[in-house]
Amino acid sequence: MSTPEPAPAPHADDFATGRPIAFRNATVITVDSAGVLDHADVLVVGDRIEAVGPGLEVPEGALEIDASGGILTPGFIDTHRHMWQTALRGYGGDWALSQYFVFYYLQWGQVFRPEDIYAGNLLSALESVDTGVTTTLDWSHGLRTPEYGEAALQAFREIPGRFVLGYGNYLGAPWEWANAPEFRRFVTDNFNAPNDMLGLQLAFDVPGAPEFPERGAFEAARELGLRVTTHAGVWGATTDTAITQMYDAGFMDDTICYVHSSSLNEQSYQKIAATGGTVSVATESEQSAGQGYPSSWAIRKYGIPASISMDTSVWWSADFFSAMRATLSADRSRDHLEAHARNETIVANRLRAEDVVHMATMGGAKSLGMEDLIGSITPGKKADLVLIKNDESPAMTPILNPYAHVVFQAGTADVHTVVVDGKVVKYDGKRVGLPLAPIAAKVADSVEYVRGQLGEDRWFADMHPEITPDEEIENPYKYTEGDAHVTASGDDR
Repeated sequence: MSTPEPAPAPHADDFATGRPIAFRNATVITVDSAGVLDHADVLVVGDRIEAVGPGLEVPEGALEIDASGGILTPGFIDTHRHMWQTALRGYGGDWALSQYFVFYYLQWGQVFRPEDIYAGNLLSALESVDTGVTTTLDWSHGLRTPEYGEAALQAFREIPGRFVLGYGNYLGAPWEWANAPEFRRFVTDNFNAPNDMLGLQLAFDVPGAPEFPERGAFEAARELGLRVTTHAGVWGATTDTAITQMYDAGFMDDTICYVHSSSLNEQSYQKIAATGGTVSVATESEQSAGQGYPSSWAIRKYGIPASISMDTSVWWSADFFSAMRATLSADRSRDHLEAHARNETIVANRLRAEDVVHMATMGGAKSLGMEDLIGSITPGKKADLVLIKNDESPAMTPILNPYAHVVFQAGTADVHTVVVDGKVVKYDGKRVGLPLAPIAAKVADSVEYVRGQLGEDRWFADMHPEITPDEEIENPYKYTEGDAHVTASGDDR
């Protein structure tokens, strides 16, 4: 072992060699007890983090990456993303949540084919590489048959990343499809051996029907040894009734992730906390679509572990910097509003940038049951890493508070290098061997097909929902010409 001289910048061909990788002279946010390390190195050997610290000795022939002026973080973890909907990126940008439900659940969900699932997942997975999201739970609720599930998995085999398929079918009954022989064959065929690059969960919701038919889906999850991810606390759709049913039936435990959880009562939050559940906070979604106020503000009072998610690109992109920023801002905004209502002033923010970085990394790992494997830059863990570095970006200098810099200053354009399972998949701001064009062509074919199924009139009408005009409020104040001031109507001064 020796300390090598500075090496020339790597080229794309260097990344296929399987050589050890050494990040040199970075600001390292470890997200473990070591905290933040200045001017530190990180050595990757194989698929694992070998060592972390200043001036590391590395094996001869190691591939060195100059990380000076940059921040090295664990790979980001998105715990709730409807990846298949990425092919309709931005289509529902003006929707409320009810319009999303009508479009997919009631009107057009049946027109999507397995190849549409495949195209959307490909595009979403490629976008994850760009944004530094190294692990994604694909809340794939458009899987009408196992053939659709196979299409989703095929995309994961083609784009590097760590994926968990949240198998769901919003057009079917989960207590039926989760126990169907064809689904069981799908599980056996694709998940018959441990694989930390590809996992499986059941994805279904509990609307609160009195007979609680979802019992059969929970029983299937336990029989198969699978975690469950469920939309909870969605205003008017999944309420406290569902939490009560799950709790009374004994299905709430640390294998359940409650997505959103934005409109629950105190008892429901206490039940989630007491049973070890986690919450996936999708702030941009909750702010815009109407599930309720973003839940980080509520759940931190009860000590519920939180992760971050982006929901769906039919509204929002996969930009995790945007997600972190929105989460911190929404939480603080609510804190201020609550204090103002009491005629008080917030003098210290309760949620810190460090907390949100934790949510985006170790919080996600805990939600997926993978906290011993990923989520921090710790020797022995899998090497999922993001180098945030852009020597030409004014926003990347100076770096004074690394946590706040990641949340409030950096952006996707500053993602320099991404490592997944010890392999470099993006370097110097460019993906390695992952061109967009072939995927864009598949997405274009999918869009053309879906658009043809809707017809031009319906395509444009659904993209631009009508708005009921607000009732105009009469203004008692009038502008008075000549003396340039505003007076109340009837005021003859």
